[in-house]
Amino acid sequence: MMNLVKVLFPLLIGCLFSTCRQSDQPMSPPNIIWINAEDIGPAFGAYGDPYAKTPNIDALAEKSLRYDKAYATAPICAPSRSCLITGVYATAMGTQHLRNEIPRTPIIGALPEYLREAGYFTSLYGKTDYNFTPEGIWDLRAQRLAPWRERGDGKPFFSMYTIGSTHEGPANFYEKYLSAVQDLPDSMFHDPANVKVPPYYPDNDSSRWMWARYYDLISGFDLDVGAIIDSLEADGLMENTIMFVFSDHGFGMPRYKRWLNETGIRVPLIVYVPDAYKHVFRSGDLPGLGTDELVSFVDYAPTALNLAGLPIPDHMQGQPFLGTDLPEKREYIFGARSRADDMYEISRASHDDRYIYVRHYIPQYPYIQSGKIFGDEKEAFRLLRRSRAEGDLPPLGEAMFNPKPIEELYDLQNDPFEQDNLAEHADYQEVKSRMRDAMHDWMLSHRDAGMLIEPEMMRRAGDDSPYTMAQDESRYHLDRIIAAAEGVGTVSLGTLLDNLSDSDSGVRWWSVIGLGAMDTLPKEAVKSLYDKLEDESPSVQVAAAEVLCSTGNCSPSALDALVRHMRSDKPWLALYAARSIQLIGEEACTIRDEILEVQQSYLSGPNGPRKYKDFNFSSFIGWTLEVPLEACPE
Repeated sequence: MMNLVKVLFPLLIGCLFSTCRQSDQPMSPPNIIWINAEDIGPAFGAYGDPYAKTPNIDALAEKSLRYDKAYATAPICAPSRSCLITGVYATAMGTQHLRNEIPRTPIIGALPEYLREAGYFTSLYGKTDYNFTPEGIWDLRAQRLAPWRERGDGKPFFSMYTIGSTHEGPANFYEKYLSAVQDLPDSMFHDPANVKVPPYYPDNDSSRWMWARYYDLISGFDLDVGAIIDSLEADGLMENTIMFVFSDHGFGMPRYKRWLNETGIRVPLIVYVPDAYKHVFRSGDLPGLGTDELVSFVDYAPTALNLAGLPIPDHMQGQPFLGTDLPEKREYIFGARSRADDMYEISRASHDDRYIYVRHYIPQYPYIQSGKIFGDEKEAFRLLRRSRAEGDLPPLGEAMFNPKPIEELYDLQNDPFEQDNLAEHADYQEVKSRMRDAMHDWMLSHRDAGMLIEPEMMRRAGDDSPYTMAQDESRYHLDRIIAAAEGVGTVSLGTLLDNLSDSDSGVRWWSVIGLGAMDTLPKEAVKSLYDKLEDESPSVQVAAAEVLCSTGNCSPSALDALVRHMRSDKPWLALYAARSIQLIGEEACTIRDEILEVQQSYLSGPNGPRKYKDFNFSSFIGWTLEVPLEACPE
């Protein structure tokens, strides 16, 4: 297929562009650039933000199309980039967690691979972080902002930039902030007195300083965009280069990054198209203006292929929003939240042009769980906890520390900060039903592998990719598993107990989660959960042990199950057991020696570059086991 694309490339380009010129000579294929900032919302002057200082981006926007309803598919980076680079939802590929190195089925190619086979030179500046190996995807891992200068033969090029200076690290750690803004002119720093503090934060000096610094980081990103534009102009390339400027998800702050809400998934997107290629816009879209077309990260790869005049592979789950033969505009976009570091979530969302609906399938876990990524090392979390202790935290901030509602529904037209949850409002039940049905259909149609907890997903996949497993209905009874998940917090005790005996381990796992979501664990459920400590699925065993030990029903057999799986050589299972051990509190003290033994096994040693062996599972497991070690006396 790849070789056929390469042969047909000139013909396809001619078909795309020759009718748009007076001459019979076909136009050159466009260069394509993606400039991706980490961890920011649409905080540019071009989006009407009066506080922003983004002159380069704003000047570009005057010649570009501004997308006012562009969305990431996850509120965190690696799952978002996994989708972005493949045109396949992370929940379909099994890449929805942060992080896990997932086998990628040969069916799914990465965008740079398709473009390279068709004659493009491809380069990446910055990190990959796709949740699958980046080996062989790019021609060049660039070290400078003009990597096209290394292509040598004048090929069309696709260059992607991942700019990390706006990441939550510089936003939350002052030394990193100082390093990120060391070249920022004095005129581009922001006065904290003028910042508008979001309603989730106390409006005090600490909040104002923190948000002002974040806007400084965005101004630094603007300088990078300006430098790239300057290089293109110097090389005479602006007139045949299409440029996307966007971010990977919302701000790297509580109630933004990791939150499956408007604040977590809405991103800026500005697309510059030279005059000669203006026909790629939809009819009526004009440079310098905005469009309310719904656009999702899953659409970017199909759009790039369409702009290059290349066929869109059947497995891609997005649709192009620029180019020829465009489909009807989207009615909905969708999002997902799953494990981040050592903290488990399974939530899904649907979004139309006015409302956002979110379904939390493990509502008993609060938004801000205990653990390192939500720890006081980060300034934003210190600020929230200090304000909470002082009674200065607004209600929307307090809600972040509480268990989640099962459902959320917001009218973004009248409530852009998502302050009034309409999920139980009588006047909005029809809207909720429509949004919920759309989300349910999406999960079924793209075969959401993430409705299995991670170690169960990996166990079922075996030597295959999770994508291959999930596409096989005989191996993955998704309709039944979704039905069991939707029963958490909604079905009777009798139904939950019946589901504990279901033939599908996914249904049994969701039944255990449903029992754990009850206000109190009924006595008749305790024996059934003890039986699940011998379940054939390790995930069911771990979940049952966690529920028992979190409700005062711990037993040596429950602790044995947790220790056994904490010692597993399968890191996704070891992490799940380790996290459950942290969540059971003082019950873990009787196994402190075992916890210490496992935690020590993940250390990198005295000469290692970091505390733990890697920045994936070794760190996640080590961090989560530090909590019971610190809480339990030696």
